[in-house]
Amino acid sequence: MTLIRHSRHPALLASAVAGLMLSFQTFAQAPAQTSTQAPAPRTYTELPSETPLKFEPPTASFDYVKRNEMIPMRDGVKLNTVIIVPKSASTAKKAPILLTRTPYNANELTNHSDSSHLGPILQGYDNATDTIVEGGYIRVVQDIRGKYESEGDYVMNRPLRGPQNATPVDHSTDTYDTIDWLIKNIPEANGKVGILGISYDGFLPLMALVNPHPALKVSVPMNPMVDGWMGDDWFHNGAFRQQNMDYILEQVATRKNDAKWFRSNFDDYDMYMRAGSAGELGRQRGLEQVGFWRKLLAHPSYDAFWKDQAVDKILAGQPLIVPTLLVHSLWDQEDSYGAIAVYKALKPKDTGNDKIFLAIGPWWHGQAIGDGSALGALKFNADTALQFRRDVLRPFLDQYLQNDAPKSNIATVTAFETGTNIWRRLPSWPAGCAGGCTVKGTPMHLLSDQKLSLTAPKAGDAAYDEYISDPAKPVTYRARPIQPVGGKFSSWRQWLVDDQREASSRPDVAVFTSDVLTSPMKISGQPIANLIASTSGTDADWVVKLIDVYPDEVANDPVMGGYQLAVSMDIFRGRYRESFEVAKPIPADKALPYRFALPTTNHVFLPGHRIMVQIQSSWFPLYDRNPQTFVPNIFWAKPGDYKKATQRIYHSPGQASFVELPVVTTP
Repeated sequence: MTLIRHSRHPALLASAVAGLMLSFQTFAQAPAQTSTQAPAPRTYTELPSETPLKFEPPTASFDYVKRNEMIPMRDGVKLNTVIIVPKSASTAKKAPILLTRTPYNANELTNHSDSSHLGPILQGYDNATDTIVEGGYIRVVQDIRGKYESEGDYVMNRPLRGPQNATPVDHSTDTYDTIDWLIKNIPEANGKVGILGISYDGFLPLMALVNPHPALKVSVPMNPMVDGWMGDDWFHNGAFRQQNMDYILEQVATRKNDAKWFRSNFDDYDMYMRAGSAGELGRQRGLEQVGFWRKLLAHPSYDAFWKDQAVDKILAGQPLIVPTLLVHSLWDQEDSYGAIAVYKALKPKDTGNDKIFLAIGPWWHGQAIGDGSALGALKFNADTALQFRRDVLRPFLDQYLQNDAPKSNIATVTAFETGTNIWRRLPSWPAGCAGGCTVKGTPMHLLSDQKLSLTAPKAGDAAYDEYISDPAKPVTYRARPIQPVGGKFSSWRQWLVDDQREASSRPDVAVFTSDVLTSPMKISGQPIANLIASTSGTDADWVVKLIDVYPDEVANDPVMGGYQLAVSMDIFRGRYRESFEVAKPIPADKALPYRFALPTTNHVFLPGHRIMVQIQSSWFPLYDRNPQTFVPNIFWAKPGDYKKATQRIYHSPGQASFVELPVVTTP
């Protein structure tokens, strides 16, 4: 029925009303149609589609040529590969190839703009675009098997062929087969290939070093995943990093990351607390459908599953063939372990001092290819990431990949020194300075009255400090509300440089502070926590933080007045005190030694500053709560297992606790 709302012409309105009444009468007099009467067939001509079968964009004015290839692997699986050739390379036919293999969607990572220029289409991806464009490199990005447009099955950090992988393929063979195809099928290439990437994409350049293709001339693993149990993405010294659970689901549940983790609370603290254990939260989110999650549940200790996959151990048994530049970030919030572990494993084999190089910058995870002018509240007075790409990365790549390029002048180790905010060219790591320096482990003792000193404890001082650790009120790793790692309001990248004053004011955090420094103290390397501690429970976590306390007021930067900057900090799960492989209960109320390394640092504590050590027994919700009652598998701890415990940190002459600082001394 037509509804007549308004007419400016009364005659027309009357005519319409009459017509409407006539139609009602006709309808009332018409015989009713039976259900067997079919409607009359309608015939019409379909309008032709305005969409072409295949649209061909006019790209003659572009400064690059992009093509997609499905490259076959030795087992017949084909991998989606995006190849971007600068027009200059098409003319010269002597450009090197820079390859990145990724689980993060090759098509999307090479399509960040609708520009006709190469730089903008790559700009959104962390891939050192300025280095690639200015160097005239052919850019190749490939989906690894099982992800996005590539064929095959996905396995998280697919192990090498061997005990954990009975198939004939792994990331080493896939990289070999890819490079072999590229040099035979890209006529603009000069036959030299480099591989680089960050995080998972940084793990893959390390896999390429196993039986490398002869055309692979250089590898640049940046913030690589190396050992998921010891100190990278999944565990740190046995404590589970539960805030990565959403990543595990979204990365593994579907080929194209279509499945999404759902949240029930704005504050992650509430979500994890209400679930209880990480295992229970995983069950509530359907994670047990995901193969990798089931592996985590089954392997909470450092057993063969983890040992066989530890990349630093694997590479230690391989010959050094490909020059490799390892890139490490001093405040890497995700993979603080990997790059340094690989350097320590490989550098002793580099007898010619020409294969293994290390760059250390004041960055978060992956910031080396972004803007490195600042990190959180820290300002470095220059774009440190740009300096790295210009002075280290570009010369290194050019030397091995460009035809007739000069030898680069990069140092074996290029390390940014925080505090003074200057770059150092070093002969090795840790070295402290270019020549004549020594690095000596120097105990910084925890003393009574919350003191921290180079002087050992004396007889008659209080024997210990204690605090109550309550799993019902865990110490947070940053101020609430705590946002998810990839959330809209997240500042995840900078949490390692958060001001630690909130933690130091809690009664369940032990705090030890030095006197004001009258001269600088430089440390280079890994601080070592040496605790003599007891718990009234039968399990415990120990979090140790080494902190630079700024002067009460900082004239040129008021925000930094009294700032407590964590220089190095990590967690240790007490059940692994005797063995990483076998978890054991802790004897209650017994003072026992705990020794573990903190992440690498290269820092100068300046005059006017103080040094602080904080110790606590939870770091929530980044890490799952220790119930403080020994259970076989903390993933499945029950509500009744979580109990308060009295934690004591001892500091008497016979039971001295200290942090061993790698102090640099000059001649």
